[in-house]
Amino acid sequence: MSWQRRINKALVRFTGFQVNRVGNQGISTAPSSAPARAASAKATAKAKQTEAEIRPPTDPKADRLLTAPIFIISPVRSGSTLLRSIMNAHSDLHAPHELHVRRLRVEFGTSLAAKAMEALGHNQADLEHLLWDRVLHRELVRSGKRFIVDKTPANAFAYERISTCWPDARYIFLLRHPASIATSWYEASPDKRDREEAAVDALRYMKAVERAKSGLSGLTVRYEDLSAEPERVTREICEFLGLAWEPGMLSYGEQAVIQKGLGDWRDKIRSGTVQPGRELPDPDSVLDSLKPMCRTWGYLE
Repeated sequence: MSWQRRINKALVRFTGFQVNRVGNQGISTAPSSAPARAASAKATAKAKQTEAEIRPPTDPKADRLLTAPIFIISPVRSGSTLLRSIMNAHSDLHAPHELHVRRLRVEFGTSLAAKAMEALGHNQADLEHLLWDRVLHRELVRSGKRFIVDKTPANAFAYERISTCWPDARYIFLLRHPASIATSWYEASPDKRDREEAAVDALRYMKAVERAKSGLSGLTVRYEDLSAEPERVTREICEFLGLAWEPGMLSYGEQAVIQKGLGDWRDKIRSGTVQPGRELPDPDSVLDSLKPMCRTWGYLE
């Protein structure tokens, strides 16, 4: 057996593909068996599903259970868990841990299922929106409150999808000094990234938040103001949401879920009250990669 045939046989055994010569044009890979071809077809169909048109609800009263959900759009390590905790202390607001509902997916197990849903007027994105809405609504009903608040930082990357899913959603944009965000992001997992890598990674979130701020209307809040003047800022938030301010927001108490990956888990949050933020960084110490965003958000001239 030639070495080419031995390699091809190994490819078929471990990948389901083989190398074929196509005339004088070189080589191509193709599934070597019916199961491999079926897997390839399924992958293609799945890719097509993800391209489903993203559209608002056809009949909001029938298609949505939630009314005016609230989204905190913020970068990582920007004080969003503090703001969530403060808002959750309000009698009308339920602000649970990060929910990541935008990562919940719906798939069609067969082509008949896809055809059946299409006959009802639903594509894959429509069904995912129904799922997201149902999950959030169930959580809200269990809380006994009026409005739900979601603060998942990754929502900034999907603000267009979220605003399409819930046309009546309201937004609070939470900003923090970019250098403070980067430092906190490094301190959260120093074994995973150095300071420069933390700054670059955190900057992705900051840019996504800035795009969301440009594409949506809402209230902008600074973490530094929230931690220094919590009553004034929380009164502004309540006014924006059309709610009466409640003093209990300033002493939010013990949190039901404190877990890395679902929000902040550090001692400041465990304290149950608003704690002062760290001092603003010296302008000369700010990394060059962060300076444009610092200027955009008004932290540097």
